[in-house]
Amino acid sequence: MSRPYTVLHMLISLDGKITGDFLSTKVGAALCEEYYRIHRAYKADAFLCGRVTMEGSFTGGAEPPLEAFQGLCIKREDHVARKSAFYAVAVDPHGRLGWRDSEIHDEDPGYDGAHIIEVLTEAVGDAYLAFLQSRGISYIFCGKERVDVSLMQQKLHTLFGIKCLLVEGGGMTDSLFLEKGEIDECSLVLAPLVDGGEGIELFAKKQRGSASFTTLKTAKLPHAGLWLNYKR
Repeated sequence: MSRPYTVLHMLISLDGKITGDFLSTKVGAALCEEYYRIHRAYKADAFLCGRVTMEGSFTGGAEPPLEAFQGLCIKREDHVARKSAFYAVAVDPHGRLGWRDSEIHDEDPGYDGAHIIEVLTEAVGDAYLAFLQSRGISYIFCGKERVDVSLMQQKLHTLFGIKCLLVEGGGMTDSLFLEKGEIDECSLVLAPLVDGGEGIELFAKKQRGSASFTTLKTAKLPHAGLWLNYKR
């Protein structure tokens, strides 16, 4: 393949939510641990999240300190800061994530140490590019104002050698991959909970056309959870 084999890996409620109060319940927290366990079992080369998910999970909403980089002019060229055995791919079209350095720091070994790749559009500011370079973070350009998922996939494969990619939200990011036919496999941890709040759905955007999947395997999880595994 000229792109990574791509697995959509998500934890969802019975009503299809991927965020909400159900995650903070005892059952939700236990199934989060099952989700992380399955994430590690895939042994993927990279995981990918959208900007909002990365803020919630890794940057804490920190803004990038751009004052020192104002007035610089940076060419719109892909920047491979270094190669790694494991990557964290951040879909951040306009450059808003305030990373501390070039790697993910997390208690879970399934995320810790991943070298960060920012997926940008040409609409990003020069100061943000200089900021990423100062942090030793890799970045690629994948569209003028909106992210071209297919181009991104090709670059992740050719520039970084990524063969297996886990897509882990949020809902808009999941939708982009589904719409472009870039999901090869679905791995869904189903929590036996309903969240009646305003949580985000698995696919937060209406899709053109349809997609069909066939069952690979199912497994019972603790607390009446299920692992549902499908192949396109």
